[in-house]
Amino acid sequence: MVSKKSRSEVRRKKHMKLRNRFSGTAERPRLAVFRSNNHMYAQIIDDTVGNTLVAASTLQKDVKAELEKTNNVDAAAKLGTVIAEKAKEKGITEVVFDRGGFIYQGKVKALADAAREAGLNF
Repeated sequence: MVSKKSRSEVRRKKHMKLRNRFSGTAERPRLAVFRSNNHMYAQIIDDTVGNTLVAASTLQKDVKAELEKTNNVDAAAKLGTVIAEKAKEKGITEVVFDRGGFIYQGKVKALADAAREAGLNF
């Protein structure tokens, strides 16, 4: 009998393959995206030191207050603009996009497009 791996296990494996290909540096940190069933999270990480430079999520009160739902494409787009604004405040304009093993469509694509429009380059 063929056993089927869980979706989260497949996603984790894809993410590790992606992480072997690139990492964030001080000049060009990594924009890591994670989405759960209820929320989305975005972090800008310097992997050489292991520091999170900027973080935003739909759990934050200021972001959550402006959203009707926290797990749709509109929420992802809002999160993209928020993370880009916070990054620009810290002086970060260039990043490497880490989709976290998720397929680049829907919410992940909306977050990336919104971050690009708000001034991040990747």
